[in-house]
Amino acid sequence: MDVNLVLRSTRVITPEGTRAASIAVSGGTIAGVLPYDAEVPAGARLEDVGDDVVLPGLVDTHVHVNDPGRTEWEGFWTATRAAAAGGITTLLDMPLNSLPPTTTVEHLRIKQDVARTKAHIDVGFWGGALPDNVKDLRPLFDAGVFGFKCFLSPSGVDEFPQLDQEQLAASLAEIAGFDGLMIVHAEDPHHLAAAPQKAGEKYADFLASRPRDAENTAIDNLINQARRLNARVHVLHLSSSDALPLIRAAKAEGVKITVESCPHFLTLTAEEVPDGATEFKCCPPIREASNQDALWEGLADGTIDCIVSDHSPSTADLKTPDFASAWGGISSLQLGLPAIWTEARRRGHDLTDVVRWMSAAPAALAGLERKGAIEAGRDADFAVLDPEATFTVDPAELEHRNRVTAYAGKTLHGVVTSTWLRGERIADRGTLAEPTGRLLERNN
Repeated sequence: MDVNLVLRSTRVITPEGTRAASIAVSGGTIAGVLPYDAEVPAGARLEDVGDDVVLPGLVDTHVHVNDPGRTEWEGFWTATRAAAAGGITTLLDMPLNSLPPTTTVEHLRIKQDVARTKAHIDVGFWGGALPDNVKDLRPLFDAGVFGFKCFLSPSGVDEFPQLDQEQLAASLAEIAGFDGLMIVHAEDPHHLAAAPQKAGEKYADFLASRPRDAENTAIDNLINQARRLNARVHVLHLSSSDALPLIRAAKAEGVKITVESCPHFLTLTAEEVPDGATEFKCCPPIREASNQDALWEGLADGTIDCIVSDHSPSTADLKTPDFASAWGGISSLQLGLPAIWTEARRRGHDLTDVVRWMSAAPAALAGLERKGAIEAGRDADFAVLDPEATFTVDPAELEHRNRVTAYAGKTLHGVVTSTWLRGERIADRGTLAEPTGRLLERNN
């Protein structure tokens, strides 16, 4: 192979551990991970990043780009710029809140056409499972979606209705028939309906309106369905640590279940949310510090597989001070890596743990065999991080279209100094290159 780039660092995170190395790149692919002082092949360019850490590019499988239809909320241009600035080289777009949602092959093609010229990083797509589109699931799978998202409670947008248990069973049976993956917003609507609903600015009232029991019951029901149908399921944005024993037991039994959590559940706590600060609103909600401690224990023991953003932005006017009516979603696409690294290092974890949670595991979840690790044969996707450096989050400096974030004013560890996609530098200390991302399809 003709090596055209050698990326060298005293700290490269590989599947075998962290070591000084020179990464040889040929045609956008990692040709080999060589000794640090290996001779640079003739004609190759050497990029020495010193003591900065080279990580595999992060993979974020939970991003709401909202394009087309609600592009004023985000959009492929701004979302992928923010991702690149934050060390993410691959994202999977959720089937809502775009118009149309990704629930038919025709709708998928519309979204792909919009994304094609705007993607600064590689982009793939989830399909959606609705009460009336079971017939569309296999065609969507064959067209390249990575799996299917459903809600078990109201989604917040009329065009993406929830599934009841009978409809969930029908969709799961269809998807299990071709060994697809169902990813699930698991909150039980009956528990939500029974919870006290109060309008106003008090975060405590909003938290009471989304009780842990809603998640726990929905996850228990999902496990039962997955067991009965031998279906592959994935729990989205776990916030209730009470569900961990259920999930742990199901995994031990052999139920095909995986689980994610998100930076906001792992770094923010209910106790710190000011009343009226709806930039912290999401569903399920940010819970108490003791709950967060248990989520970290679930990460450490492998019950929780991965960490992804659930980046769900909106225009600033939708973040009214009333928690009941404000749009629920947290913008964190650009900040997930430093937010998690800040908390992980405080809790005694190292960057190899962060790479497992934020790159290797999400890549494995989606079946992205060329992503998620620095080893020969993978795409030459890298995030270069100064892990000791700190910065204070200034929303004005973010690449998100709407610069509303729950992390405003927080001081975080870890500065992404550059991001590389297939051996080309796409972000360099805040300067973004023109779009070179590709549209990804399952098994392609």
